[in-house]
Amino acid sequence: MSTSREMKTFSMKSSPQSSSGMNRWGKKLPLCEAYPVNSIIELTLEPNGEVISGLVYCTDDVSNSIVLKRSHRNTPVTSDVQIVNVSSIRDKKIIRDLAASTESTDTSDQEVLNVSDEISVPILVVSKKEVEEIEKRAAKIAEETFHHINQKATPEGQSLFQRLLKACNEVVWSGEAILVLNQIRVDPPYGSENCVLFNKGGDEVLNEGSLERVKRIVSAPN
Repeated sequence: MSTSREMKTFSMKSSPQSSSGMNRWGKKLPLCEAYPVNSIIELTLEPNGEVISGLVYCTDDVSNSIVLKRSHRNTPVTSDVQIVNVSSIRDKKIIRDLAASTESTDTSDQEVLNVSDEISVPILVVSKKEVEEIEKRAAKIAEETFHHINQKATPEGQSLFQRLLKACNEVVWSGEAILVLNQIRVDPPYGSENCVLFNKGGDEVLNEGSLERVKRIVSAPN
């Protein structure tokens, strides 16, 4: 194998430390560095020397695993993913690191074909900050949803609460009663006749209009 080819494929056979995810100083590399996302790699697995290849979709240091996306030709399933525990990897070869330069032409036709298959639909690099923001928003929504659940209410009452919340936004529980817009109370068993205007301050016509709207929502079929 030529020196240029070794640089291109980054064969790990020449360095036992690299094969185990170590740098040349003997320090263990993070999986994201040992198995760069969006790189095309070939793995030889224990115990039977099975060889697999694919595009690195993501890595997880907690489980010590990598996820490969593998493309298929002439099958109903165009691609699949495989989770590989790093401890089962006997040897690895990075065929193409998409983040690195790919100007060299010292690559076999079969390797070019494999790379073409995998990058036909490239995987986007996900921003850690964006993921954290999405997680925070999801946690906030989950917390708000939790506060909307009343363990003492009947299923019918909980269902009505969700309908009123969707229509009016400002809806809270007061015991088993539902308070809407801080003006209208809906008591069990949650019929239109159980809707009461308890806060009569402000415009009387507007208040009556709000009460009638709530009654229509309460009377509407689920």
